Amino acid sequence: MKAIILTISAGGGHHTATKAIDEHLKTFGIETITIDAYKYFNTLLSNTVEKGYLISTKYIPKIYGRFYRMAEKRTEKETSVRMGAMGSSLVFKKFAKFIQEQNADVIITTHLFGGELLTAMREKGMINSLLIGVVTDFTVHPFWEETNLDYYVTASELLDYQMYKKGITKDRILPFGIPIHPKFARKTDKSEARERLGLLEKTTVMVMAGSMGYGSVYKHIMHLDSSPLDFQIICVCGSNKKLKKQLDAYSANKNMIVYGFTTNVDLLMDASDYIITKPGGLSVSEALAKGLPLILIDPIPGQEDRNKEFLLNVGVAITATKTHPADEAIYQLEKSDIRKASLDDIIKNIAKPDAGKKLGEFIVENIKRDR
Repeated sequence: MKAIILTISAGGGHHTATKAIDEHLKTFGIETITIDAYKYFNTLLSNTVEKGYLISTKYIPKIYGRFYRMAEKRTEKETSVRMGAMGSSLVFKKFAKFIQEQNADVIITTHLFGGELLTAMREKGMINSLLIGVVTDFTVHPFWEETNLDYYVTASELLDYQMYKKGITKDRILPFGIPIHPKFARKTDKSEARERLGLLEKTTVMVMAGSMGYGSVYKHIMHLDSSPLDFQIICVCGSNKKLKKQLDAYSANKNMIVYGFTTNVDLLMDASDYIITKPGGLSVSEALAKGLPLILIDPIPGQEDRNKEFLLNVGVAITATKTHPADEAIYQLEKSDIRKASLDDIIKNIAKPDAGKKLGEFIVENIKRDR
C-alpha cells in the first residue's frame, strides 16, 4: 500500500500536519512519499511564495486578511479560469507525470493548492488514486468546494454545515479532526512533567509564539510577569529568534523558562494548566488534545480570525485583549470551579487526539475494500 502526501511551503501548519499524517500512516505499514508541490514546480516559486506569505502575514496582515475575505466572496467563473490555466501548463504536466509514475493507492493533500492539482489531473483522466483533502483549520477555506476529491478531512463535525453550504455532501466529509503527532494523544502526569522539566509545583501558564513571528507576544509576557497572581511561565519561541533573544536578556519576576525551537512541546503542555497562543489550527489541536484551556491572542487576519470565531463560539477558548488581558482570564477561571469544569468538559468533546489514527484506519479499510 502506497501513499503520496502533498504539502506546500507557505505556513508551518501544513508541514506539521503532513509530518503527523506520515507518522500515522507508517504505523499501518503504508509506504509514504511526501512532496512539496511548490518546490516540485519551481524552487524559486517555492521560496517566493514562502517569503511572500511570511511578509504578508507578519508585516501587512490587514491586507492579507482583506484578500482572504475577497476569496471568500469570489465567483465560480474566476475559479474555473484559474483551474483551467493551471491544468494546461507545462510544469503541471511534468508534475502529473511524476504522480502517475508513483502509482499510489491514495494521495492526501494538506493544502488547497494540492487539491487543485489533483482535481486538474482527475478531470483529464490522468489519475485513479483515492484522493483526500485535509483542511488544517477550524474553518473551511475558500475554493475547497471547487476541488473534486473523494473525501475531505475536517477539524470537527460542527463544520459539516459549512461544507454543506459549499455543496460538499455528508458522505464525503470525514470529521476526524486535524491530524497531529501521536505523542499528543499520550499524557504524562502533570506533577511528573513539571519535575522532569525542573518546574515548581504551581499553576503553570504556557505561551506559544507563532512560527511566523506575528503579534506582540513579548508584550503579553511582560504583562503576565507583572501580574500579582502566583503562577510560573513557560514560553516557547519556536523559530522567533528575536523573541528568544529578548526573553533571554530579560530578568523575570516570576519563575520563567524560555525555549527556542523544541521537540518536547507535548511534555510542556502536560506540565501546563493554561496555554496562551495564536489560534493556528495545528497548535490549537495539539493543546485541545492535551486538555488545555485556550487563551487566544493575535490572530492573523483571515483563517485565524475564523478559527478564533469557531473556538470562542463552541466554548473552548477565551480571548485576551488590551482591555481584558490574559491574567484576568486566568483569574476568572481559577476562581470559578463551575466555569473551569464546564470548559474541561467541552474541550473533551471538541478535542480529536486520534485524528491521524482514524485517517489511517479509514484509508486501509477503503483500499482493502476496493481491491
